[in-house]
Amino acid sequence: MKKIKLYIIILLLGTASSCNYLDMIPDNISTVEHAFALRNEAEKYLFTCYSYLPDLGVQNYNPALLSGDEVWFFYPYTTAFYGTPPDVWEVARGNQNIANPYLNYWDGTNGGKSMWRAIRDCNIFLENIQQVPDMDDTEKDRWIGEVKFLKAYYHWFLLRMYGPIPITDVNLPISATPEEAQVFRDPVDDVFNYVVHLLDEAAVTLPITIVDQVNEMGRITKPIALALKARVLVTAASPLFNGNPDYANFVDKRGVHLFNSVNDPEKWEKAAQACIDAINMIHDNGNQLHYFNPTVNTYNLGPELQTQMDIRAAVTEKWNSEIIWGLNNSMVNWIQRYAQPFIDPVSVMTNGSSRPKGQWAPPLKIAEMFYTRNGLPIDEDLSWDYANRYETQEAEEEDKYYIKPYYTTAKLNFYREPRFYADLGFDGGVWWGNGNYNQDAAWHLEGKSGQLAGKRRADEHSITGYYAKKLIDYRSVLQTSGVYSVQQYPFPEIRLSDLYLYCSESLNEAYGPTPEAYLWINLVRRRAGIPDVEESWTLSAAKTPGKHLTKEGLREIIRQERLIEMAFEGTRYWDLLRWKRAEVVLSEQIKGWDVSQVETEPYYQQVLLFSQSFRKKNYLWPLRESSLIINKNLVQNPGW
Repeated sequence: MKKIKLYIIILLLGTASSCNYLDMIPDNISTVEHAFALRNEAEKYLFTCYSYLPDLGVQNYNPALLSGDEVWFFYPYTTAFYGTPPDVWEVARGNQNIANPYLNYWDGTNGGKSMWRAIRDCNIFLENIQQVPDMDDTEKDRWIGEVKFLKAYYHWFLLRMYGPIPITDVNLPISATPEEAQVFRDPVDDVFNYVVHLLDEAAVTLPITIVDQVNEMGRITKPIALALKARVLVTAASPLFNGNPDYANFVDKRGVHLFNSVNDPEKWEKAAQACIDAINMIHDNGNQLHYFNPTVNTYNLGPELQTQMDIRAAVTEKWNSEIIWGLNNSMVNWIQRYAQPFIDPVSVMTNGSSRPKGQWAPPLKIAEMFYTRNGLPIDEDLSWDYANRYETQEAEEEDKYYIKPYYTTAKLNFYREPRFYADLGFDGGVWWGNGNYNQDAAWHLEGKSGQLAGKRRADEHSITGYYAKKLIDYRSVLQTSGVYSVQQYPFPEIRLSDLYLYCSESLNEAYGPTPEAYLWINLVRRRAGIPDVEESWTLSAAKTPGKHLTKEGLREIIRQERLIEMAFEGTRYWDLLRWKRAEVVLSEQIKGWDVSQVETEPYYQQVLLFSQSFRKKNYLWPLRESSLIINKNLVQNPGW
C-alpha cells in the first residue's frame, strides 16, 4: 500500500454551519489530555467516535431510502418531519444540487453528519488511547479495534457516496499551515485498499461476540468487520468502480487518474473469498437465517403466515440470529409510523403526531419485481397471467392467508411468492399482527378512497395503493384511540441473507455458475418459501429454461433476488449504482393505482405519478461549491 499522506480533512469545509479547518487543528491540547487521563473519560471519547454513525433508521438521514424508487409520496408534501432536515426525497425527483447538497456527509450540512470530523476524532483517539493509565492492554486493544473499524467505515461511507476521497490516516500536527491542508482526492482503488487494510487490522483485536448483551449490543465485533470487508470488496469489484470507462478522463489537478478504467476480474475472486471468510466466522459464532419463533408462541400460525413472519421478523425482531450488525444508535420508529396504514376498523383517526400516516408507498414496479409462487419473475412464468395483470379478480377461500376471500383486487396480487405478501400491504391484502393475532380472522387492508387505509385526507395516504409492511414490527399496535404504539428495533445495517447473496454474486462473477454459487442464493430462497434456482428454471412454466446455467443468466437471477430480499432496507439504491443499472431503472416511470377512486374498476387503473430521469452524473454525489473554493486542490465529480 502506498505511503499515506498526513491530512487534516476538515480544511475542506467552509461554512459557519459546520466546523472549518481552524476548529479541527488540535490546539486544545489540555482538553485532549484530560479526555485520556482516566478510563471513564477515554470511554466517553470512544462513544464520541461511535456517535457519528449515520442515523440510517430515519428516512431523511439515510441516502439510500428516499433517493431511489422504492417508495413514493404525495406531492407537494414534504417527507421531512419534526426536527429533521429538508426533504431528501428531492434527490429522487432529480433536484440534487451543488450549492447546498442534500444529505451532505462531506461537510456535515443539510442533514448529513461530517464524516471528516468523525475521522478526525477517531485519529485523536488512536493517537492517545495508549496513555490511559487505568486500563489493561486487552481492553485497550478492543477499543483500538473498534475505532479502527469506525474510521474504516467513515472512509467507506464517503467512498460509496463520492468516489475518490482524500485518505486521512492521521491528523496534521498543531503547527500545520492552511496551505498544508490543501489536499487531493486519492484514486478509488487506493481508498478501497486502505479501508480493507484498516478492517483487517481492526478484526485482529475485536471480540468475536458481545458478552455483555444488556449494555453493549451494537458495538463492533470481528464478524461485523469481516462482513463489512466483504461488502466493501464486492463494491470494489462491481462495474461502477472496477474498470469504469465513463471515468477514464476523471483526473485531479495533478493529472492523476482517480478511476482505473481497466476491469480487474481478480477483484471478484477477492470479494468471493472475503464473503466465504465472513460467512464461516459468522456461522461459527452461531448466526443463522432467522425463523419466527416468539418466546411465548400462542399464535399457532399455519405454514403460509409462518413463512411471511419468518421474512418480516428477520428485519424487525431485535438482535435475532440473522442480524450481523444492528445500529443501536438508530432505532426504527418514524419509518414505521410513515409506513403503517389504518387497518383496525375500530381505531380513530386523530390529528396528533403519533398517528400512523401510511405514506410510504412502493410504486407498481416494486410490486411487479417480486416473483410468482414458482420463484420466477412474473414475465418469465408462463403459468402466470402476465398480460392481464392489471385486470381484477375475486379472491377465493383458498387465498385467505394472502387476500380476503371474496374481495376483488388486481390480478397482480394473486399467486405471488411469500415475500410479496410479507413485504407489501395492498387493497384486499391480509395483514396479520399489529393488534390482531388470529390468523383465521386477520385484518385485511382496504385502500380505496374513503376506506380505512385509503385516501381520507389530501396528504397522508399511499399514493400508489401499496404499503411497506416489511418494516413494521408485528407488535406495533394502533390503539383504538388512534395512537400508534411503536415497537422499535435497531436498523439492520448488515443481515446474513445480504451476505449470502453477496457471496453468490461474487462466486458467479469470478467462476460462473457453480454448486457453491447456487448454494447461498438457495438458502435465501428456501427461507422465503420458493423453489431453488435450479428447480424454478427447469419448470415447464419457465419461459427461459436453463437461464441459470450461464454466468449472464445467473447474474440476472441473483440481482433480482437481491432486490427482492433486501427491499426497503437501503441496499437497492447502492446496488443499482454499483451495477451501473441506475440509468435504466431509475429512469423508469413511477406509477400507482388511481387511489382517488371509490369503486373497484376505476381504482385499478394505472396512474403516472412521475417520470424519473437518472443522469450519469448521479452515480457520484456532488461536492458543495464552497468546499471547492476553500480547497483549490479538490475537483468536482463529473457532470456536476
